[in-house]
Amino acid sequence: MLHKVRYTGYALALILSVSAEAQTGSLRGIPLDSGWKFHQGPAVNAHLRDFDDSAWQTVCLPHDWSVGELRGAGGKSPFSKESIGQGATGFTSGGEGWYRRSFAAAEVSGHDELLFEGVYMESQVWVNGRMVTSHVNGYTPFLCDISNFVRRGEENSIAVRVVNPGRNSRWYSGSGIYRKVWLIHTGNVYFKSHAGWIHTKKISTRIAETQISTEICNKTGEKRKTEIRIEIISPTGHQIAAITDTFVLSAGETYPLIRPVNVSDPQLWSVSSPVLYKARFYLRSDDGTEDQEEVPFGIRTIDVSAERGFQLNGISLKLKGGCLHHDNGLLGAAAISRAEERKVELLKANGFNAVRCAHNPPSKAFLDACDQQGLLVIDEAFDQWQKPKNQDDYHRFFKENYEQDLTAMIRSDRNHPSVIMWSIGNEIPERADPAGVEIARKLISVIRRLDPSRPVTAAVNDFWDNPGKTWADSKAAFGMLDVAGYNYMWYEYEKDHARFPERVMYGSESVPKEADRNWDLVEEHPYIIGDFVWTAMDYLGEAGIGHTSVRGRDEKAPQFMGWPWFNAWCGDLDICGDKKPQSYFRDVLWNERQLAIAVQTPVHPDSLEKTSYWGWSGEQQSWNWKGFEQQPLTVRVYSRPGDVLLFLNGKMIGEKPVCATSRYSASFTVPYEPGVLKAVRKGNSEVSAELRTAEAVSTLRLLADRNPVRASTDDLAYVKIEALDQDGNVVPGAQNRVWLGISGEGTLAGAGNASPADMESFRSLSPKLFRGRALAIVRPNGMAGKIRLRVRAEGLPETDLILTTQ
Repeated sequence: MLHKVRYTGYALALILSVSAEAQTGSLRGIPLDSGWKFHQGPAVNAHLRDFDDSAWQTVCLPHDWSVGELRGAGGKSPFSKESIGQGATGFTSGGEGWYRRSFAAAEVSGHDELLFEGVYMESQVWVNGRMVTSHVNGYTPFLCDISNFVRRGEENSIAVRVVNPGRNSRWYSGSGIYRKVWLIHTGNVYFKSHAGWIHTKKISTRIAETQISTEICNKTGEKRKTEIRIEIISPTGHQIAAITDTFVLSAGETYPLIRPVNVSDPQLWSVSSPVLYKARFYLRSDDGTEDQEEVPFGIRTIDVSAERGFQLNGISLKLKGGCLHHDNGLLGAAAISRAEERKVELLKANGFNAVRCAHNPPSKAFLDACDQQGLLVIDEAFDQWQKPKNQDDYHRFFKENYEQDLTAMIRSDRNHPSVIMWSIGNEIPERADPAGVEIARKLISVIRRLDPSRPVTAAVNDFWDNPGKTWADSKAAFGMLDVAGYNYMWYEYEKDHARFPERVMYGSESVPKEADRNWDLVEEHPYIIGDFVWTAMDYLGEAGIGHTSVRGRDEKAPQFMGWPWFNAWCGDLDICGDKKPQSYFRDVLWNERQLAIAVQTPVHPDSLEKTSYWGWSGEQQSWNWKGFEQQPLTVRVYSRPGDVLLFLNGKMIGEKPVCATSRYSASFTVPYEPGVLKAVRKGNSEVSAELRTAEAVSTLRLLADRNPVRASTDDLAYVKIEALDQDGNVVPGAQNRVWLGISGEGTLAGAGNASPADMESFRSLSPKLFRGRALAIVRPNGMAGKIRLRVRAEGLPETDLILTTQ
């Protein structure tokens, strides 16, 4: 049975596509986010047009079934000890799922496509019961030509089968149609999707020389006279240049159009001024066919050299970077635009100017946000080539599919000015073998053909995965790269520079506990262009890789943590977006703040704190240590070089110097008593940091990141829930359980806390607070109005928040 979501012909479709212009960067895409029916598990004959899906769940895309639905008391958890992926995927499960939806095809004939931005993992698509295509890469977009499958003027069915099989990922991937889907309708003469490209060739005095290219397809059986117009629109919305061209297309021809365009007095895109232009493409054929498309772009240049490092618009810039997986914490992998946008906001607010997408192409929404906010991106294609890391991973398909998947990544992402490098792989096992070197050559040749304007890189690790090889063998892995990515190998930088003085290097992965050593080298040497910590934010999967635990003195700590850990816990920011102790230290290294204080969690004398390689010591930004009165606590003051003073309740504890060799910190022993702990820079009392003891919880506070929000399912409001004492201080030890309720024009898309091991509070309608905080994520239903979020806890007054959608 068709589940009906109707459009009235092509005219309404065009109206819808124009209204979605800000989200799509196109004037012809109709979003297919709402109205989907979903079933988890196998389904017999679900591909058929008239299949009865009325009993299936109604979902809105993007959708990730591996995190399940928000659950109340007795609800089903997404976690299972029988998970095939175990801790690697955060004890979540994949399996098989089905999606169905109907749409009204345009009554006029033409070219129709479905664009899937990302489906994890192996997918098959049917229209009206007929197989259209299959796709196996879980991270690359793919297009389906459905022109010969649709029924004009009728309701049409789409069915999508998705399989997330076995052990195929080293991290949480999510499952399902977790990125957006679009319906594209054009005439039979049209612009080929993802063909429009604008890139800067040269910037000279008051002139930017750009090159614009696209491809025009004639799907008819006859010659067609075609008129093309391309307009350049300035950041203020004014037309500043235009090209008009007329030519004849042969029957069935695809014509590549390449034209130079000069832009006078260009405003350059940069991390501090991310200004964007638009190119508008218009097509008219002599049979009345029309097509139009809009592509945002930025005018900027990038250069890399060992002498000058990384240069953006001719200005040297060090990359303050973080690696980032694609999930959105409590939402799972669902790439809702606001979630991706907020992720970029958090990184920028915490000093990052660059991100490495680990280890796969990101969503379009994420790159759009990077363009708009000024965050540089290393866009990475693969985590494996032909040798597996998991038995069911992409290595099974690499040989047959690498070219089409790499092509899809480059063509869909190359207009984003935020993208500064293409990475062909991460820790590839065969990277230094003759076969691997040949694969690298082929991958680079694909990139050079599609985009010669950006450098190519890869993340190369030590040979722990290739017994018998030494670091000297890495020469083969680096041989064809423009920029060399070093995973955890900072101690080889200077030695390698002596051997290869022209090599440009960066820390493609590093750990928080070695941040100072990495950053000192970045600041000292121009040939080291930046450092990318593992990771900028916590992510699901690789459970407990960044853990700190208290163990017996002779007890060995594992690399990963078992049940109930589901979160990596190695990020500078937690999955709710709050700073962790290492983030305060990085602020000091990057001159984002002058001082920071951290208190070491006390440990019983018979035990030791043991921290994983990717972890950070058990510090907290807290001066609440009830039960430890008058016992000595270790307090660290982080600072750039200089002398610091420490005070407790106005009484000076001591004075100590800070320098680079002391790891930018001074350590004090302080007998605990409640009050105010304050650090001050000697000679400048205005430079200070303090921690204050909080009293008992007296109320809950709700803080929305934005209000109002758009009346769109693609928008979200992130509402922080905090436990406060009577003076308005967050109570860092509060673990109250809170109950959430919502009414009005929205739903709860996610809720929980940032604990890496509290499975009960992940995506729960009654989470516990973790370190005094929890998070509720509100999703509008598309209607203008009000949303009321209510939060209560035992013994505390109920608190509510009114959100406006408009």
